[in-house]
Amino acid sequence: MHLCVQDFMRTREVGEFLSGALAGAMTKAVLAPLETIRTRMVVGVGSRNIGTSFVQVIEQQGWQGLWAGNAINMLRIIPTQAIELGTFECVKRAMTSAQEKWRDTGCPKLQISNASMSFSLSWLSPVAVAGAAAGVVSTLACHPLEVLKDRLTVNPEVYPSLRIAVHKIYKEGGIGGLYAGLGPTLIGMLPYSTCYYFMYETIKKSYCQAQKKESLSRSEMLLIGAFSGLTASTISYPLEVARKRIMVGALQGKCPPNMVAALSEVIREEGLLGLYRGWGASCLKVMPSSGITWTFYEAWKDILLADRRHV
Repeated sequence: MHLCVQDFMRTREVGEFLSGALAGAMTKAVLAPLETIRTRMVVGVGSRNIGTSFVQVIEQQGWQGLWAGNAINMLRIIPTQAIELGTFECVKRAMTSAQEKWRDTGCPKLQISNASMSFSLSWLSPVAVAGAAAGVVSTLACHPLEVLKDRLTVNPEVYPSLRIAVHKIYKEGGIGGLYAGLGPTLIGMLPYSTCYYFMYETIKKSYCQAQKKESLSRSEMLLIGAFSGLTASTISYPLEVARKRIMVGALQGKCPPNMVAALSEVIREEGLLGLYRGWGASCLKVMPSSGITWTFYEAWKDILLADRRHV
């Protein structure tokens, strides 16, 4: 049994899982204040100006207010980042292996009586599929923590602690209350996660080929990760605005019934530019977060997987 545990802990999958967890924790500890400001601006709490919003939080709650909800944020990001990056790596390898096998043995076939139908999946990008899977799996596993984090950040007077937040949400909506906004979250996550991982892996591969090098330097990882986060966030940001409206709408006495209604409400009240309210703050958070996460992740993989065999 002891040897089995040792072998399991030495697998590539465990190393990637731990690398993701450590990278997520370290990144969030540094960037928590930007996450607080971004969330407030997205849901329409306080000033629309980034600098003024910082000042408001400090005046109202002190410096510690910039880390409001950070405890739950850390509890959320560690499993989320571990599951997301671990799933991405696992699905990417499995998809790549399957495509190579299909090229050698032929595509999967469906036999119905005398009719045979082939399914060619060679057009699918393993990176895009893995990115989508990573977003969906991590969201399903960790969504309640996202709900709790938003409630603690946006309305600390009503939800002053994690225990009280869990009790209130469960009392008001049961288990379903902890999954408020799951549908919009998945809808928003798919384009973001797919684009994010696809951009990073594609730029990384192209750059290495152009420079005739096997891997990126830490500074190159930082820049490419930041650019990937910026691109993915910009493309999917209106869906993020709608998702946040739905998740915290109950706090303001109005909760749009679905994603389309939330988008329509934003456009009606603030015009098309309202779909990008808080985008600047989001970029300030997403860009360093993406870059730093990839840098930490690759660094931890170098450490944890240096002497581990692939099982």
